[in-house]
Amino acid sequence: MKKILTILSEWGYWGEELVGPLETFDAAGYQVDFATATGKRPVALPPSMDPTYIDPPLGRTVVSQEMAEKVKRLEDPKNPRLDNPIILSQWFPDRPYWSAEKFLREMEAYNNALDEVQKDLEQYDALLIVGGSGPIVDLVNNHRVHDLILSFYKKGKPIAAECYGVTCLAFARDLADRKSIIWGKHVTGHCKEYDYKDGTGFVGADINMGPPPYPLEYILQDATGPDGAYHGNFGKEISVIVDYPFITGRSTADSYTTGQKVVEVLDKGLRRYGW
Repeated sequence: MKKILTILSEWGYWGEELVGPLETFDAAGYQVDFATATGKRPVALPPSMDPTYIDPPLGRTVVSQEMAEKVKRLEDPKNPRLDNPIILSQWFPDRPYWSAEKFLREMEAYNNALDEVQKDLEQYDALLIVGGSGPIVDLVNNHRVHDLILSFYKKGKPIAAECYGVTCLAFARDLADRKSIIWGKHVTGHCKEYDYKDGTGFVGADINMGPPPYPLEYILQDATGPDGAYHGNFGKEISVIVDYPFITGRSTADSYTTGQKVVEVLDKGLRRYGW
């Protein structure tokens, strides 16, 4: 049985971006474990459960009645599936500040703790980072998430990410060279044409950021460098890129395809797709 570790935001994931891969993994007979930054139960963004919600950039609804019901069932407090996620802040060590009084000793302890975590990760075949606006808050610049990604990367295991979750890949960098692990790779992610001008918000915070805090397309263009490429595929219904070990999905509509490509990578040896 294949086993997938799935990282979710505590500040709002997009429902279909979990449901699509999860249904696909379930159908393939995979086991799925969930993790969040501090162990809180992840929560879906309200618009991702609302079939009447009009996505401003696309000018149309993006949540079907069927999908809204699926997300609501998953979010039901009586459904235990998302209960008790793995706590990243306890599982992975905290990186010391450079100004720490005993920095050398603390850095040695940090690296020793990271080595111990690698034994836990042997059980997993792939990593998935689910998108939505929430990852901007607690995943994108979370060094524990970066260390988790780097662990899978160094083991040569598949790493999938959707929408704003792809930003985590751009920022996952070994401290030795600080070069993005997607340098020279082909990826997709939220394109500029899909960005909100207003309404970027998070669950549990009464804030409207207006537009997102950064255009993901620009970050991915820079992070992939001259020998890689960002593919927005604007005007195409689906945008999923496989450039092993990475599987990236642009946005909500790409969720099922992202899950399918993870299965093809694991079961059929797929190494390149979509470019």
